This record gives sequence, C-alpha cells and structure tokens, in this order.
Amino acid sequence: MDLYAQNRRDVMKRLPDGLIAVGSAPEILRNGDVNYFYRQSSNFLYLTGIEQPGFALLLDPKKKREILFVPKLTQLHAVWLGHIPSKEEAAREYGISDVRFLDELPAALKLLRNGHRKCYAGKEILPRIKKTLGRTKVDAGGLEEAFAELRAVKKPGEIEKIRKANAVTARGHLAAMRAARPGMYEYEVQAELEREFLRGGLFQKGYSSIVAGGKNSAVLHYHHNHSRLQAGDLLLIDAGAEYLGYTADVTRTFPVSGKFSRKQKDVYEAVLSAHKKSMDKARPGITSLELHQYSCRIVAEGLRDLGILKGSTDELVESEAVRVFYPHGLTHMLGLDVHDVQGGKKRAIKVPGKRKVRFNAKLEPGFVITIEPGIYFIPALLNDPKVRRKHAGRIDFGKAEKFLNFGGIRIENDVLVREKGPPKDLTSVPREVKEIEKICSEG
Repeated sequence: MDLYAQNRRDVMKRLPDGLIAVGSAPEILRNGDVNYFYRQSSNFLYLTGIEQPGFALLLDPKKKREILFVPKLTQLHAVWLGHIPSKEEAAREYGISDVRFLDELPAALKLLRNGHRKCYAGKEILPRIKKTLGRTKVDAGGLEEAFAELRAVKKPGEIEKIRKANAVTARGHLAAMRAARPGMYEYEVQAELEREFLRGGLFQKGYSSIVAGGKNSAVLHYHHNHSRLQAGDLLLIDAGAEYLGYTADVTRTFPVSGKFSRKQKDVYEAVLSAHKKSMDKARPGITSLELHQYSCRIVAEGLRDLGILKGSTDELVESEAVRVFYPHGLTHMLGLDVHDVQGGKKRAIKVPGKRKVRFNAKLEPGFVITIEPGIYFIPALLNDPKVRRKHAGRIDFGKAEKFLNFGGIRIENDVLVREKGPPKDLTSVPREVKEIEKICSEG
C-alpha cells in the first residue's frame, strides 16, 4: 500500500486548495441481470489499488486527512457474491485508517468543506458531489489535469507492475507461436495466448487481443479473430495482460508455417531495423514526434531498398508517401491505460503543420512508452485513386500490388526511459528471425 499512499500524498500536494473526491467506476450492464467484467477507474486505482466497485475516496490536503468510503452491502450480496468485508478489514487491507460507509459521504463533505474554496471531483462521482455541495465550486478538469501530470512519470512500484504484466504477456506470445499452425482459426491461437495470461494469475487484459492472420494483419485494430489460418500466412498478435491495473502492450508477427518466406523476411527485417534504431533513440529530451519522424525515415529507407518507394528519404517522409505503408504513430504512453495519460497540458508540444500525432512531448526519465513501427500493404490505401495520383512518382504501385495479400508486420516492445543511455526494455519476447522460427518449430 506504500505506492498508493505516496500517490495520494502527491495528488494532495498538487491540489492543496480544495477537497479531492474520487469514486469507483460504475458497473455496466451487459444484458438482463449480467454486468460486463468489472474494470476499476484508472485514477481510483492510482490512489487506492482497489479493484472492486462501490467505493469512494475523500482527501483533505489542509488537514492531511484521508477517508475511504466502502459500500454497505446486504446479506443478499453475501449469499450471491460472497464475503462482505467489515470497515476494519477494509482499513487493514487498503491502508487507510478512517473507513466509513458510502452513505456517510454527504455528511463528511459538508463537514470538511469549510475552509476550502472548491472541491476537485472525478467524473465518476461528480454528480453526487455537485448535488451535495450546492454552491461550492466543483472542479473536474483540474483533477484530470493533475492525474495526467502525476501518472506520466512512473514510480518504481508501477514499473514493477508493468514488468510483471510483460512477463506473463511474454508467456502468452510464446505459447501462441508454438501453437499456431495452418488450418487453425485465429480464435484457437487466441485461446492459447490468453490461457497463459490466466495461468499467470492475470484475469484482466489491457485491451482486446488482436490475432490477425494473412491479409487481416493489415487491419490495424482487427478484432474479429475468426478467420482460418492458411499455409504461408503471417500472423500478427497484439496483446497484453494486465497486472493490478497496469498493462503490457506487445506485438509480434510470425509465420504460421514456421518459416518466413524470402519476401516476408525482407519486409520483417525492414521493420526490425526501424524497431531497434527507434528504441535506441528513445532518450530524455527527444520529443515523441521527433522519434516518430525518425522511425518514418528508417521505414522509408527499408521500403526503398525493397524497390517499393522511390526518391530521397526527406521527400518520402515529408510527402507522407511512407505513411501509405506506415499509417500509425510509433509510440504512446503506457501504464494504467494502454494509451496512458500524455503528461498534461504543461508537457504538450504543438504538432507543426498537418502532421497527425496524438502524443507529442519531450521524453522524460520514468516515462514508459511503446516502440511499434510497422509496414502494411492496405488495399484501401494502395487502390485509392487520390493516393495513386499524389504519389505516382514515389511509389512503385506495380510492385506494391504484388503485396496486396501480404498483410502487415508490426513489432512492439514496452520500454522505460532512463536518465542516461538507451531505454530499459521491459519486453522479453524474442524478435529476431531465427529466434522466432526456432520457437515456432517447438510446437
């Protein structure tokens, strides 16, 4: 609980002029009387580590006071869902000595608001706070901004959780490589992947697993996972297990038949080169946009070596010809969300021109980010008349058409930016051609 106690102290130090109220995420109905599998609010997890619904937290920075509000559950709940922890048990488990029932929140708010100009409230609890406090100013944006700033730099305890999530995720990816064979369905490989997550004790995923074979691997957020794998296909798997709210985000692409073809190997090596070089360059001071632009240059050079692109590297990047084959960003923040907070307004750097990058800030020690270049042969782009007219002199469309059923290749690792030198790689899944082929042969 030391990590969460420090996080609470940090948010109180960041917002000293008001009460701070944060609530659990609501349960969401799936159908009938069945809810979706519950996932706690990331901000509430950051402050408490509590993964169950129905809780609230009230912080008073002036008095350095913490009050945890727990649901007052009925005997019926115990019959259907199990043990109801007492307030004393909750205090011991969550490290907050002042524990009250949730229906006592309004009285506590009214008592503690004296001497405070405002109350900072999370969106999950905002309506209840506004109703209780009446004319007292309630600020939701200030709290979100504080979380965006604080959550960006990961503490050692957070990094350890991401490392744990990566270790279990690696076992899943290795199991998928060993299991995949022509004739299997994508969902069968997904079952082998996610079985390892469960065997590792991780019941949550950071996002829905992408298991995309053949031409499906050129769909960036493919989610159907129901096609049959064919001999000669590539299989792209983008999946990450979650540990105590912190997720991994790992992508590997490998041959279903166990051996890369010459064409597949050539494209894979081009992506791998961009992956390695971009990872080495992810150091404090460089902006995420600069890092992305650097990866575009390496990908462009790789595609030019393959005869698919023509012209100078500068021209291929500035004209965005390379984005026909590499249409997404290189990196994003990682933590309690798979696309985690981006560091807040103070860190945000305006993206010049028409470039489309969601995340642009200078990298800092303690940032955990992804490195994920890719090359894809996407029919919707390659067959677009506007794209063909714009890049007629830069793309050999005749050669590119020979790759229309190829799909795509992406390699993604999670890394920790350090004070000096290259980042610490948190992902342990092999990425070299020979290593991947060896693992695929072990099934």
